[in-house]
Amino acid sequence: MTVTALIPAHNEAERVGATVSAARSVPMIDRVVVIDDGSTDNTTVVAAAAGAEVVRVPVNRGKGGALQAGLDLVREATDVLLLLDADLGESACEAALLLSPVLDGQADMAIAVLPRPAGSGGIGLVKTLARWGIARLGPFDAQAPLSGQRALSRRAWEAATPFADGFGVEVALTVHVARAGLTIAEVPTAMRHAATGRDIPGFMHRGRQFIAVARTLVRLALGRQSAAGPKTG
Repeated sequence: MTVTALIPAHNEAERVGATVSAARSVPMIDRVVVIDDGSTDNTTVVAAAAGAEVVRVPVNRGKGGALQAGLDLVREATDVLLLLDADLGESACEAALLLSPVLDGQADMAIAVLPRPAGSGGIGLVKTLARWGIARLGPFDAQAPLSGQRALSRRAWEAATPFADGFGVEVALTVHVARAGLTIAEVPTAMRHAATGRDIPGFMHRGRQFIAVARTLVRLALGRQSAAGPKTG
């Protein structure tokens, strides 16, 4: 089976090179594609120098839009899709832990559970909202509802795409895969990324993320009601 890694990146020149190199070191991965989502730094140059294929999106589309641009490029030649954040650095080599259960047929989607970085993060409102929504709309009891590190079989990514917009992409992926009756596994890893701090920019980021997740859950709920059709009786 062909495994393609998609790495959306926006102004990640400082870390994307190490992430690409680590991903390329995983024997199971056949192709590494970085989607430069309207960066204003040297993300494209650094990613290409590290050995990635690079898709340049001239205007920032957000994470979901960037992933869709990558999928549109590789869908015909890909069996297993691996999603990785650009800031994982050397820890991206842990992607092997996600790929194993999918390649072995034990899961249709494997989600990385990352250790919580000390002294970072918010108060958990976004995660709580995401877990609540996934439990009711999937249903699935997600321990890492916002994790962007995922491996998906073809039937999983076909059931879950097109990708949802922006920061709601992970929540939508889990709900769609669960609704399709496919198997989801959460896998403990030692992956690490640049965590959002407890400062004004950090809380603004989490506020935008909260709104995006809430909007995605509303769309998913309305979509399920529409699919069910009107009640008669």
